[in-house]
Amino acid sequence: MTRRSSPPCSTTTAEAPIPLDEASAPNDPAFAAAQAFIAANLRLQPALGIPDIHLYTAHAGSRLSRLGGSDDVPPYWAYNWAGGTVLARHILQHPDIVRGRRVLDLGAGAGIVAITAAKCGAADVTAVDIDPNAIAAIDLNAAANDVAIRAVRADLISAEPPAVDIVLAGDVFYDAELAERMLPFLRACREKKIEVLIGDPRRAPLPADRLTLFAEYAVPDFGHGAGEVVAGVFGIDP
Repeated sequence: MTRRSSPPCSTTTAEAPIPLDEASAPNDPAFAAAQAFIAANLRLQPALGIPDIHLYTAHAGSRLSRLGGSDDVPPYWAYNWAGGTVLARHILQHPDIVRGRRVLDLGAGAGIVAITAAKCGAADVTAVDIDPNAIAAIDLNAAANDVAIRAVRADLISAEPPAVDIVLAGDVFYDAELAERMLPFLRACREKKIEVLIGDPRRAPLPADRLTLFAEYAVPDFGHGAGEVVAGVFGIDP
């Protein structure tokens, strides 16, 4: 693993559109029901580590099991994780990374990275997650923070690189099987001259030896209780 300053902005040549899962459209009754549950049972509060952003966050009384959704996808979106927080912190300190650019927040969870990008002047922001409840939460969180974000339910890592300028991927290397799929997709993005930034607290599946470290921050992480962890912002060389 090498270390250097954040990458300069560049123009992408990617042409693939981002697919939209119509099951996550706002006129879907399940989408509306998920949003109603989130608004009623989660707390809209300052995000840990990024207090200027407010997110609907689970608490002891939320009882998320009542929400339903996919049995294969735990409700990661309902909590604050270090990878997303470290990317948001880095973008806030270096807004030129996203200003005027088309941004994809991959594995967006609650949308903290997408919201930060929008607040920092991104031209267009798409937040993608495979969990339909995450899409419902992103839509609510974007409205709560007065930003415009396109929230899409899709598994992009099986597709061609999308038509964006930068991919921001927080907490996407938490599982070895997922990591085996994620790294080739992110490399394919770089081959299309799409910038890639990864946020991660160095979980075991992160291929740190094949990445470039740009910055480190101490940030909160749900998996570490009330404490902070040192998380990194990484890139992939073209």
